[in-house]
Amino acid sequence: MPPGGRCDMLFSCPVRKVPKPVQLTDPGRIRHIPGMASSVHASPQVANRIFIPDIHIYTDLMKGISSGKSPGFGLSLVAETLASSPQGQGAAELPEDLGRNGARLLLEDIYRAGGRHLTNQSPAVLLMTLGQQDVSKILLGPLSPYTIEFLWHLKSLFQIMFQIESQPCGEELKGGDKVLMTTRK
Repeated sequence: MPPGGRCDMLFSCPVRKVPKPVQLTDPGRIRHIPGMASSVHASPQVANRIFIPDIHIYTDLMKGISSGKSPGFGLSLVAETLASSPQGQGAAELPEDLGRNGARLLLEDIYRAGGRHLTNQSPAVLLMTLGQQDVSKILLGPLSPYTIEFLWHLKSLFQIMFQIESQPCGEELKGGDKVLMTTRK
């Protein structure tokens, strides 16, 4: 069912000839993990059961006409590092299990990718392509199949190649194996 409201939006964006170079080789330490636990047409205790209080997760309860017609609850987590700037179908899950699984997935993503999610690899590589030659560097987790295919497209469209160096897991990297990418035109 489509929403009943109407919205007009004006988007404006400054034009840049060349994006600024990217230097993201230090993922930084995790500063804090803010999040939001929510429940709709459910007891407020459901949202309170999703998290442990020392992780700094806000709870939000919607009720009344503005909350829609379907009950449910959810959890959203974001990991902020010192170097960073600050779906709805499926089997029912207990709030405690949702909180535990969400925290586990977030920590696994931090371990593998150093705070840079797999879905952000391709946009970062595209910005490196459009930027200045041999200036941008980025440290990523293991490359996703989508990113590898995207690199092939960039090679055919822009005649650009990347220098890719494996950075094995060690004392200084803390986490899974990483990949250091530099542009070569």
